[in-house]
Amino acid sequence: MNHPWQAASLLLAALLLASNPLTAEPAKTAEKKPAATCDRANFRIILDVGHSAEVPGALSARGVGEYTFNLNLARTVEKKLHDAGFSKTQLLITPGKAIAGLVSRVHFASRNPADLFLAIHHDAVPDKFLQKWTYDGKEHAYCDRFKGHSLFVSHVNEHYKESLQFARYLGYQLKQQGLQYATQYTEKFMGIRQRQLVDPETGVYRFDNLVVLMSTNMPAVLFEAGSIINREEELVMADPKHQELLASAVTKAVETFCTVQAQQPKPEARIRRAAAQETPPLIPLFGEPR
Repeated sequence: MNHPWQAASLLLAALLLASNPLTAEPAKTAEKKPAATCDRANFRIILDVGHSAEVPGALSARGVGEYTFNLNLARTVEKKLHDAGFSKTQLLITPGKAIAGLVSRVHFASRNPADLFLAIHHDAVPDKFLQKWTYDGKEHAYCDRFKGHSLFVSHVNEHYKESLQFARYLGYQLKQQGLQYATQYTEKFMGIRQRQLVDPETGVYRFDNLVVLMSTNMPAVLFEAGSIINREEELVMADPKHQELLASAVTKAVETFCTVQAQQPKPEARIRRAAAQETPPLIPLFGEPR
């Protein structure tokens, strides 16, 4: 049996050993998990080409259908995204008439869940602002009063927060390129086209009841790249160099959005819908913008 002084000696030795940095076992620190990064190869983007060959949308100041501008820009964006590693980017071209086309777009998006839905359009103006001029021997309508790009999101969309987030990223990239967004949508003279400006820094508006924004089951943004009814801006929109500039802005915004989303937990509702490939209710209050 140990004597009391022996027990005290052993206790003292143990305390000295624990306090000696040369012999004591180092304290274990919690290992930090590396931050999630953008998985470009698996990040799915749907590029929706606005309107169709049969229903080309607004006519430019020189008589070219909006669909032609939308398709050319969308293809440039698609290539830029593929080159950046976003290999699952998909161009959505929907033939046919307006309403049938809208239904097809929403159903396609519902059955092919993606991380981002970007609708590409070019802007026009209400008819009351149009003037006439002659180009190439033909009379056309134009309006040089307004110009600039704009971005729209729907508060009805289940992923409004993420939609607004991406729209802001894109608006910021466009601003960095020295581009100005269209400001007329806040004015009363726009009538039913008047919109609430959500972000005055980046030109993001609310368009709650637009079908392709409200009914897609993923973050969704409508990008009006510029005004083709404006005679000067129409030429800019047709310039391949400007299309490359816009495509670069979209790609940088996607890179940022993908990185940020990778660090966020995936919404449970989205997991369920993706698994079931459900079709959300379609409420066609507004069709495609002009």
